[in-house]
Amino acid sequence: MITYDKIQSFMRAARDEDRERRSINVSGASLQDAIEQACIELQVSIDDLEYEVLEKGSSGMLGIGKKPYLLLAYAKQKAAEMASFDEDFGFEMGFDEDESQDHDGEALVKLTPDGVVLKIKQPIGDGIPVSENSAMQAITHRYTGKFNAAVVQRLVKNPVDEFMKIADYDYNPANDVAMTIELADAEMRAYLTLHAPGPGGADPTEKMLRQFLESNDVTEGINEKLLHRLDEAPLYGEAILIAEGSLPVNGRDGRIQYTFQTDTTHVNLKQDDRGRVDFKELNLVQNVVEGQALAKKVPPEPGVDGITVTGKVLPATNGKDCSVEVGRNVKLTDDGNAAIALINGQVLIHNNKIIVDPVYTVEGDVNLKTGNVTFLGTVLVKGSVEDGFSVKASGNIEIHGSVGKADIDAEGDVIVHQGITARNEGTIRCGKSVYAKFIENANVQAGEFVVVSDGIINSQVNCDRRIICRGKRAAIVGGHLRASEEIAAKTLGSVAGSETILEVGYDPRKREELDALMEREKEVEKQLDEAKLNVDSFENTVKSGKKLPKEKQQQYYEQRKLKANLTTEVDEIRDQMREINNYLAQLKSQGRISASATVYQGVRIYIKDAVQEVRSEYNAVTFVNEEGMVKITKYVEPEDISLGG
Repeated sequence: MITYDKIQSFMRAARDEDRERRSINVSGASLQDAIEQACIELQVSIDDLEYEVLEKGSSGMLGIGKKPYLLLAYAKQKAAEMASFDEDFGFEMGFDEDESQDHDGEALVKLTPDGVVLKIKQPIGDGIPVSENSAMQAITHRYTGKFNAAVVQRLVKNPVDEFMKIADYDYNPANDVAMTIELADAEMRAYLTLHAPGPGGADPTEKMLRQFLESNDVTEGINEKLLHRLDEAPLYGEAILIAEGSLPVNGRDGRIQYTFQTDTTHVNLKQDDRGRVDFKELNLVQNVVEGQALAKKVPPEPGVDGITVTGKVLPATNGKDCSVEVGRNVKLTDDGNAAIALINGQVLIHNNKIIVDPVYTVEGDVNLKTGNVTFLGTVLVKGSVEDGFSVKASGNIEIHGSVGKADIDAEGDVIVHQGITARNEGTIRCGKSVYAKFIENANVQAGEFVVVSDGIINSQVNCDRRIICRGKRAAIVGGHLRASEEIAAKTLGSVAGSETILEVGYDPRKREELDALMEREKEVEKQLDEAKLNVDSFENTVKSGKKLPKEKQQQYYEQRKLKANLTTEVDEIRDQMREINNYLAQLKSQGRISASATVYQGVRIYIKDAVQEVRSEYNAVTFVNEEGMVKITKYVEPEDISLGG
């Protein structure tokens, strides 16, 4: 709410600000020229300049009769203060220049060797046409003798774009117009001054003006429109800029255009649809793919020579050439004008050369300083991955420290030198194998092996091949572990009888997919039953002879359509389930579960279709499936698994 006190406070602040602000008066041929001059004198940018137009300039007609712009300029107030005032009062501070294209009509009178001539020019846009009285005034200003008033009246009523004779006079060539020329700025400008003709003398023609300029060596940069204007309406007693030379323009040097951000200190924060910024997504890694264009050369540009009004050439310098420099994993195109990535990875400039590195190294921890890491290659983290962050790679991920409640996703291996402590929120996914010191309260999905030294505790682990725990404390305690071929550890379960579920002998991912399909089947069947009841209810109403209102008819059609769609979905789900069951039944892997030391009570063993719940302790045993039953055999040492498969 705007109060009187608030207005007073703002105005007092504005008054104090005005006292401290330095203002200057500047002028310029145009508004832009005046503004630029004010910026130079106040040493501020255009954005920080405020000004008032004291006197609006005019370009005249082809430069004749022009007036400069006069401004009062000063530095702008602070943006925050201005914004608060504008926001409170609901208007914006601004200035729109009115550049009208309207021109009044003109009465042009010339003295020629053949007599006095008159031309009436029509107005442009909303300009005012020439009146008979203003035409008479124009004539008497140049000629005081008798003239043909009838011709004048006819021209005013029906203007034509040519001079018409209105009077004779005693022509005296000796008193014709006199002309002088002045060269300035090292012959870059030529100023023409016309001296009014004496009694009986004639005004200049365009041909006379051109011949005079040429006789004084002014041949370049002539203002042709102004020359024509001086033929129509000569201006006497003023130095007129009639010709301007052109300065040389040096050619732009060749340069390299990069398709990636070369400033490695730049942080590219992105906003979501609601304008929120995720400060974990710093986008510091610039990923490129094989075959991607990384840079191209823009060739140098030739210079453009300048020239003086007298025709002297001012030579310009051509731009300098450059070359695209490439390093490892980058090649040049055949013409040498572009750089192409040879592999996936991060693009960098090293020693002024473009390179693509297949390994992205985080020197410390993955945290707010680094943001989340996504890389088309291998990632090496020399520290740890803190809670809430993610590391994703198309190659391997190697972490020298530990992993907290983080999201780790690799197409290759995941190697954690310390442990994984996910606190039931972190997820590890990889296309190949997971190697870690221990895994605790984590969700792990591996395409090949899971290998740990100190054990797996209360975790969900799905592995397409083998889960191996080998070390002094190599225990599997709690959780649900699935592997296609083998699960092996020193101890399985715990003295306290923690529920530990171990499954082998089938594809765990297919099994997980089957479980999801079974859950979905239950949901769809429930929805289908409801749709059937609704359809039956509507149809029974119709059978009883009652007519359904339009709203109910629409609901009936919607329920029929829903029923058909759900029926189709149930059939599709059951087909998928049959395919998975057939696939699981045909798997050759029998699977085995082994403990080199102790298997405790509370461990549940699944080997293909056979189930065994351990009710007493066993030492150094291997569980296998024989004839559909879990059989306990002598311990079988698992095969060694080397790092990388």
